[in-house]
Amino acid sequence: TGFDIIFFWVARMIMMGLKFMGDVPYREVYIHGLVRDHEGQKMSKSKGNVLDPLDIIDGVALDDLVAKRTTGLMQPQMAPRIEKSTRQQFPNGIHAHGTDALRFTFAALATTGRDIVFDMGRVEGYRNFCNKLWNAARYVLMNTEERDTGLSGGAIELSQADRWIRSCLQRTIAETNAAVQGYRFDQAAQALYEFTWNEFCDWYLELSKPVLNDPASSETAQRGTRQTLVQTLEALLRLLHPLMPFITEEIWQRVAPLAGKISPNPSLPKGEDSREERANEAREGISIMLQPYPQADPALIDAAAVDDIEWLRQFLSGVRRIRAEMNIAPGKPLPVLLQHGSDADRKRLERHRRALATLGRLDTMTWLGDEEPAPEAATALVGGMKALIPLSGLIDKAAETARLDKEIAKLRKDVERGAAKLDNADFLSRAPAVVVEKERARVAELQTAVAKLEEQLAKIQQL
Repeated sequence: TGFDIIFFWVARMIMMGLKFMGDVPYREVYIHGLVRDHEGQKMSKSKGNVLDPLDIIDGVALDDLVAKRTTGLMQPQMAPRIEKSTRQQFPNGIHAHGTDALRFTFAALATTGRDIVFDMGRVEGYRNFCNKLWNAARYVLMNTEERDTGLSGGAIELSQADRWIRSCLQRTIAETNAAVQGYRFDQAAQALYEFTWNEFCDWYLELSKPVLNDPASSETAQRGTRQTLVQTLEALLRLLHPLMPFITEEIWQRVAPLAGKISPNPSLPKGEDSREERANEAREGISIMLQPYPQADPALIDAAAVDDIEWLRQFLSGVRRIRAEMNIAPGKPLPVLLQHGSDADRKRLERHRRALATLGRLDTMTWLGDEEPAPEAATALVGGMKALIPLSGLIDKAAETARLDKEIAKLRKDVERGAAKLDNADFLSRAPAVVVEKERARVAELQTAVAKLEEQLAKIQQL
C-alpha cells in the first residue's frame, strides 16, 4: 500500500480487527512510494497526467488519449492546457507495450524511496527486454528441438562456458530469492535483467555457437551445450514468471519438455502457430505457475570456470573497445600480439582460441617476448597481460583525427547550451525539479563523452 494511507487504512484496519475480531488482519505490510508522472507530479484527473495501464498495455491513439484526459473534468477550463501537454508528450499516441513489460517496469521502479517517477522510456526498455528474451528462446529452440539434449542418458561434456553460465545462474537464483524475501523487488528485477541480457544473451549464447556449429566439436560437447541451453533457459523462465507471467508461460510450454520438466506431448505442434494447443495444455494443469521456484545450489558453482570466462570476456571487451575507439569495422579480421602473459594466460589462450577468433574476429594471435619491441598499436589490458592490435594499415590517421575533431566540437556546443540553461535562473525556478535533474544528468553525460573522445584523439595523435 502507499505511505499516504498508512493511518487512514492500514492502522485503522488493524484497530478494527482487534476490536471486532480479536486479531489483526495482516502481520506484514509492504509500503511503496507514490507513482508520479515523468516530471515528478502526482497523477490526478485535474492535472490531466493520468496514464491508464490498459493504454500502455494495448496502446491508444492520440485523439482517444486526449479525449480520455479531457472528458469529465471538474474544471473544464483546464482542457486546452491538458490537450496541449498531451499532444506534446505523446505526438503519436502510446504504442502497445504488453502486460509483461509494464509489470517488470513497476518491479524495477519499486525502490525504497517515497516517490516512483514513472517514465515511458523505462517501459519501452523493458519491452525490448521481452523481445530479447523471446529471441533468445527462439535461438535455444532452433538448436535443441528434435535434437539430443542428453535426457536419454547419453554422455555429456560441459565446456568452460557451460560451467560458467550454470554458476552465474546459481548466483542469480540466490540474489533473486534474497531480494524477494526482503521485499526488494527492484533488486530482484535488476539481478534477473543483468543475468538475462548481459550474461545469458550477450555472452553465453554467443559462446555456444562455436561448439554447436563447428564440425570438429564432439557429440558429447554439443549435447552438453544443448542441455545447458535448455536447462538454463527453463530455470530462468521460472525465475522471471512472477514478474512476467505471459511471455514466460508461452516459452516454457515449449522449453519444459526439452529440459525434462514435463513429458513431451507427441500430438502437440512444434511451430509458433500452436499457441492455442499449448494454452489448452496450460488449462489442463501443465503450467509454469505450478512449478517450484528455483533454489540455489552452491555445489554447482565452478569458480575456475567463472575466472576463465571472465578472462575471456575481458579479452574480447578490450578488442571491441579498440574497434569502437579507432572506428575499425566490426567484421574486419584483426591480428593480435600478446605480451607479458603468465602461464595461466597462455593456457587460457589455447583453451579459448577458437572462441576468441570467432567472437573477436581475430585473424592471428601471436606471443611476443617480454622485452621484444612492439609496433605502434592500441593496447588492451587483460589482467597483467597486454593485447596489442597493430594499427598500421587499419586506420587513416588524418581522416580519423578530422572525424573526432568534428564530433568533439559538436558535443562541446551541446554542453554549452545545456550549461547555459542550468545557469538560467528562470529555468531553475520554474522547471520541475525532475526536469532540472535530468538536464544536469544530460550535461554530465555529454561532458563524459567529450572526455572519452579527447582521450581517443590523443591516442591516435601519438601513433
